[in-house]
Amino acid sequence: MEGHGPRGFVRVMRHLPAEPRCRLCRAPYGGIGGRIMRRAGFGPSRKNPSLCDTCFEKAPMGGVEMELGVLFADVRGFTSLTEEMAPGDVAETLNRFYASATKVLTRTAIVDKLVGDEVMALYLPQLMGKRWEDEMLRDGSELLAAVGYATGDEPWLRLGVGLDVGRAYVGNVGSGEVKDFTALGDVVNTAARLQSSAQAGQIVMSERLFGRLSERPSDAKPASLELKGKSEAEPARVIDVAAA
Repeated sequence: MEGHGPRGFVRVMRHLPAEPRCRLCRAPYGGIGGRIMRRAGFGPSRKNPSLCDTCFEKAPMGGVEMELGVLFADVRGFTSLTEEMAPGDVAETLNRFYASATKVLTRTAIVDKLVGDEVMALYLPQLMGKRWEDEMLRDGSELLAAVGYATGDEPWLRLGVGLDVGRAYVGNVGSGEVKDFTALGDVVNTAARLQSSAQAGQIVMSERLFGRLSERPSDAKPASLELKGKSEAEPARVIDVAAA
């Protein structure tokens, strides 16, 4: 990420009109400057429109170990849902879910994957403010609200959320033209397992993340979870939005 945007390049980009811009390299999307840079491959990324293709999809292979946050959200009872609905209705429901998740998450996070009934998002501190951990919990809560929890209405999708923070290898992985920007490491696996432990309408976060929040929610109940692939129980916190 640091190698992609040398100071001289960033200075030039700042003088090209117009807003909005890539948050990382400052390449413009709008105006004359935007039209020029789009042709050069600096259009909005599908992983987050506030970042450009060249920063992610077209970046070279490789990456770096760094601290980050990981969010997983998964539809509960998806297999049963598909048995009860026509294929077209399933696709419509998933598209609605993807749209809701993208709207919530791309304000700050990078949408790593939208696969089947699951979404994975990455929170990179270099692209965020000082209290980026708080934004993870905010996004998890708003994601549940987007499908109907804590709104007074019946949820139209049964969703569970898992959150964790830690170190991971972050960058483009793959071979040749088949590559993807993603994160690899124990923090990713733990976030996925925490999400698997969440019931519909719940946020399950690691104790690590809970301890780093600027305001720790009083309704986050302590739990010790036996996670698949873990030799020891994982300390966690559970927020039951559905019960609230």
